[in-house]
Amino acid sequence: MKQNFDDRLRDLERSRALKMARSTHAYVRGNTAKFYEWLADSRSAARLPAGPAIWICGDCHLGNLGPIADAGGKVDVQIRDLDQTVIGNPAHDLIRLGLSLATAARGSDLPGVTTAQMIEQMVEGYALAMAEQGEAETPEPNVVRAVRRRALGRRWRHLADERLDDVEPKLPLGKKFWALASDEKAALDQLFEDPAVTALILSLSARDESDRVRLIDAAYWKKGCSSLGNLRFAALVSIGGTRKKPAEYALIDLKEAVPAIAPTGHGRAMPRDHAERVVAGATALAPNLGERMLATHVLGKPVVLRELMPQDLKLEIAQFSRSEATRAARYLAYVVGLAHARQMDASDRASWGRAIARRQSASIDAPTWLWDSIVDLTASHEAGYLEHCRRYALAQAA
Repeated sequence: MKQNFDDRLRDLERSRALKMARSTHAYVRGNTAKFYEWLADSRSAARLPAGPAIWICGDCHLGNLGPIADAGGKVDVQIRDLDQTVIGNPAHDLIRLGLSLATAARGSDLPGVTTAQMIEQMVEGYALAMAEQGEAETPEPNVVRAVRRRALGRRWRHLADERLDDVEPKLPLGKKFWALASDEKAALDQLFEDPAVTALILSLSARDESDRVRLIDAAYWKKGCSSLGNLRFAALVSIGGTRKKPAEYALIDLKEAVPAIAPTGHGRAMPRDHAERVVAGATALAPNLGERMLATHVLGKPVVLRELMPQDLKLEIAQFSRSEATRAARYLAYVVGLAHARQMDASDRASWGRAIARRQSASIDAPTWLWDSIVDLTASHEAGYLEHCRRYALAQAA
């Protein structure tokens, strides 16, 4: 299935527009730029507290959290997408998570009072992480526990069933995988001869460092939402293989690292190379993921390479119940809090924890700056979503 670059880009733009038209929550997930436009222009943003300058996710919405396996297969719920990671203000992650939870609640037809309770629980969960409380204090909600249990039982065959036509080593060209251009194929052939790439792949799952890693198939991958239009490749590799022991297979994700939209903090230097920035942020925020990533280049562009593990799953919550919504808000904010807290010393954790937990309103048990920000953002994204749907409908009619 051959496609030139312009055809590919038009198809990707249509796919992105369709994804974002499905719901307000999908629009929030796919439109990081609107969040940071608000942050730059809104008077509310001027009232935000300045937390310690640490690595933040930069795009901390519900779909970017989930079970992640480390190099040895241990599974933890962590941040799973770090494209926008920068050294910045941790308050930005809290607001974006709150916005995502609020729009998910609205999509589940939950009343506004439940959203208020979710934000209150979110603040409590985050403050617990700053106070270094144990996970027993913040039990997993059922929706998270179900995904984690499913992750623990997954093996290569499950990943192959989802991504491939069969467990046999071939990428099925069609709606998701597209044939490579000749220069892309040559670049990937060369990349998988790189000793650094081989070393990373062999470092996972207790593999033998003497095994041969061989690229056996690759394709352009139509995947994600905000990343559509940038380089994205899937690569199938074989590992080892003898008469007595069959080869193992692995699916490798290669994703272009683009400049971050998120504003950066002052006083700490970040890597100038965007792939190195993403890996550094992942290492700080989501160690399970960071140790499985490599910053490299394809066709002169910075690219992050990582092996997809069967246990890596995103939280896809179609419907929230009232009780599950508040429990999920508390737990997921706790997860984000742990990612932030591990970068702070005891003094910073204590002072930032107090700032987050401080009640500043008689009407809601959460900081006024957080609540007002989420209300303002929810309104602007609802309006933006309706305008996006209008334009999408006009484009379809044309």
